[in-house]
Amino acid sequence: MKPSDYTTFAAFFDQVIKDYHNGTDASVHTTDWDISGVVENGVLDVTKLGLPQLSMRVRVGRNLAAFNLPGLMDQAERIQFEKTLMPAFEKIKEAMGGAVYSLSPDWGEGEVNPNLIDDAKYQELVKAHVMFKDMDADTYLKSAGISSDWPYGRGCWQSDDKECIIWFGEEDQLRIMSMKTGTCLNEVFNKLKVLLDTFESIDGIEFAKNDKYGYVTSCPSNLGTGMRASVHIKVPNLTSDGTDTKAKEICGPLGLSVRGTGGEHTPIGADGTIDLSPRARLFIKESEIVAKLYQGIEDLMKAEQAAGKQ
Repeated sequence: MKPSDYTTFAAFFDQVIKDYHNGTDASVHTTDWDISGVVENGVLDVTKLGLPQLSMRVRVGRNLAAFNLPGLMDQAERIQFEKTLMPAFEKIKEAMGGAVYSLSPDWGEGEVNPNLIDDAKYQELVKAHVMFKDMDADTYLKSAGISSDWPYGRGCWQSDDKECIIWFGEEDQLRIMSMKTGTCLNEVFNKLKVLLDTFESIDGIEFAKNDKYGYVTSCPSNLGTGMRASVHIKVPNLTSDGTDTKAKEICGPLGLSVRGTGGEHTPIGADGTIDLSPRARLFIKESEIVAKLYQGIEDLMKAEQAAGKQ
């Protein structure tokens, strides 16, 4: 409920986090975005693996140190949080253009929200997978208090080129995403870092961090990097039975997660497309996550080719 809870309730959280993230009593998270040391020339080009362009995406979850986490925020705090973000969005728009789409009916005490959109625009953005769905319809977010005061303090920004999106007011206060269809994983990785650096350069914006667990998130599963790097990749041989069972059997020991193309608990694509990502978030460097994704793609494609020969 608060960034400080991981310290206040350390007697509980330390054990849970250590077990979930395969840590030890001595484990401490280190932040490092420099990929030059983990891959030759800092380039992760999937064409070297014989693959065409892929749908690539990297996102991180972030919360601001000055606010309660979403589960404890009240309506006034959600509005103040949204207003605090505006200077950062203005600076980002100078570089990448785009627009802020807000769901807050107002900014309190009769103050008009200049970025308010109507329901038709909201539904259009949801359908295009730019905006998140109605949080208050999610029983888990509702029970945690995270969806309270919906839709105050909720919305998103999208860049002109549609390759960058920032959600605000969801499970974490910020979900910052870089995506594109291409061949070089480092391109989306580096673009995400630019977005994060822009946010942190604004006075009054400081991301919540924990000395041991890195960046603080609402769910302990996302602690550390808060990062999920993924690609959509076709594995028709491993999914010939219409399920991702075989793909999961291959990817599990490799530390990789397999999801449907629409996210967690969604089906795979009819053409055998799955969503592939490294599972680790904590006690791993950001640079190592993107390198592990590249290695995971290589390992998975070897298994896919072997399955085709059976």
